Amino acid sequence: MGLLSRKVTCNSHGQDSSYFLGWQEYEKNPYDEVKNPKGIIQMGLAENQLCFDLLESWLAKNPDAVSFKREEQSIFKELALFQDYHGLPAFKKALVDFMAEIRGNKVSFDTDYLVLTAGATSANETLMFCLAEKGDAILLPTPYYPGFDRDLKWRTGVEIVSIQCSSSNGFQITESALEAAYQEAQRKNLRVKGVLVTNPSNPLGTTMSRNELDLLVNFVTDKEIHLISDEIYSGTVFSSPAFVSIMEVLKDRKLENTQVWERVHVVYSLSKDLGLPGFRVGAIYSNDPIVVAAATKMSSFGLVSSQTQYLLSAMLSDKKFTKEYISKNHKRLQKRQNKLVSGLEKAGISCLESNAGLFCWVDMRHLLSSNTFEAEMELWKRIVYDVKLNISPGSSCHCTEPGWFRVCFANMSEDTLKLAMQRLKSFVSSITIDNQTHQDLKNMRKKNRTKWVFRLSFQSFHDREQGER
Repeated sequence: MGLLSRKVTCNSHGQDSSYFLGWQEYEKNPYDEVKNPKGIIQMGLAENQLCFDLLESWLAKNPDAVSFKREEQSIFKELALFQDYHGLPAFKKALVDFMAEIRGNKVSFDTDYLVLTAGATSANETLMFCLAEKGDAILLPTPYYPGFDRDLKWRTGVEIVSIQCSSSNGFQITESALEAAYQEAQRKNLRVKGVLVTNPSNPLGTTMSRNELDLLVNFVTDKEIHLISDEIYSGTVFSSPAFVSIMEVLKDRKLENTQVWERVHVVYSLSKDLGLPGFRVGAIYSNDPIVVAAATKMSSFGLVSSQTQYLLSAMLSDKKFTKEYISKNHKRLQKRQNKLVSGLEKAGISCLESNAGLFCWVDMRHLLSSNTFEAEMELWKRIVYDVKLNISPGSSCHCTEPGWFRVCFANMSEDTLKLAMQRLKSFVSSITIDNQTHQDLKNMRKKNRTKWVFRLSFQSFHDREQGER
């Protein structure tokens, strides 16, 4: 072991989190409608599989893009040879236009400030390397995506300090919570370099309010620190309130020529909005040219292939397609989310009201045996091993309140979701019966104990009376 680096032997990757452990159990026994109908249903994977028919239809109608041709002439050799890490200009232009379209064209993006990365994971880690030193702190509102413990900390040495949010206000960020997190970092002798938020939120499935965004801008301005807005779910907003990008806030407040302008950075990817996590397409958009230059150099460690860029540049440049895709994607997400919420309600379970994302933040506090994280883990294990549903416990998202779970709905068929809800409903009913039986037994013991005490008291009184006579 002495020949290996500390990075190899340390346990800071986060792989032992229940978030990843649930995946491991699923992989051992994955549900399949035909081959393994009693297997574990994967509801811990935030993947959008609702619009592959639209993508495959476009591919069928555009064979040149698929076979790497331009005007019926092969460009395979051109794409196969070395490309520098700045990316294909045509793809970068198509990507920034798609980002603007998702945001209702209320903001625009300049390709000169865009850096391509191998997914949002790479984008977030690259920003950590650009903005912070080992031992510096980044503030994150809870609950947050469990993978951030790996993405932000593992290789960079950056520390995460939680901004504690609660269900009392729908887990919204408050000024007092921001200040408390900042002070906590200072007590730990950590230099705070920035705040990172996901908007829309993973795992809440909600968009941030304008008030929250204004609060964040004011906070980072006052503290002279950075703000990273991870907006990889921006195209999944299916109902009001509408999504507001941090770039829209900056422009509305006319902050283009201020110092805070260069300290705001956006992370984006096509993994969620377009449902292409396997293509590994991410991006950093920064208003700071120094950050852009450094991140571009670092991107050589995780480039997007030229073939992928060419295919997607053709797809995203088709405005008729992107308009139809965005519209149908929103409608399908809303319909599927409604089915999950309805199924949960039938099982006697509620969730946080949401309007975005590929998941719901589900409230199972009433199913806990006690108001503790130990009880949450007991419930989670029963749901994974007995009910055979892999969902993510709130503790893996650093939630401060036991009993919340993230449940995904867009990575499976409608029939599979229906089966998952049937399993959950049966489980909740069995818990209710068990709890009622337990309570009946307690009441019976209490009643019998009362009778026994009464009989004992009566006998003592009778003996005393006999003695006095």
